[in-house]
Amino acid sequence: MAAFAEADAAASAEDAEAAAATPSASSAEERQKFAKTRFVANAGLAAGATYQWIIKPYRAGKFKKGTKGRTFALVKAGLAGAFAYNRLKAASENAKGDPLLSKAVGPLTAGIDSLKGLGSKLRKGQAGDGDIGAFENVINGVKDAGKSAGAPVVDKVPSAGQLTG
Repeated sequence: MAAFAEADAAASAEDAEAAAATPSASSAEERQKFAKTRFVANAGLAAGATYQWIIKPYRAGKFKKGTKGRTFALVKAGLAGAFAYNRLKAASENAKGDPLLSKAVGPLTAGIDSLKGLGSKLRKGQAGDGDIGAFENVINGVKDAGKSAGAPVVDKVPSAGQLTG
């Protein structure tokens, strides 16, 4: 009988060591904590890229035909548009990990999805006032949703490498 008890204790010790060595999923609390942080980071990058390479150049007239540097500005705007869409989708997914954020960002999902083809439209020089306004409205909506959920979003301009990476 003692031999069985010793064998059982040894097996339990081995099971405990194996469990400690096996990575485990994040707890629900950790996911929610990091969800808000990741939401702020992703939304901030999207907002920064949109403002720096789409809204600001558009307002400065860099996208008009005949403007010096137009092609380069359009290419950067196209990359920024695709990048911003990607980061907004990621922020939307991050928001699902926090109950307050998910309620605030939920209504904006359709607006984010509507931006899908805008990057290529910008790159081809086919974007107009409405398209630029749509980007600005979605970004402002996401920023407002974050603020109302206690996760204020601050513009963070990504590097050129982040846009192409």
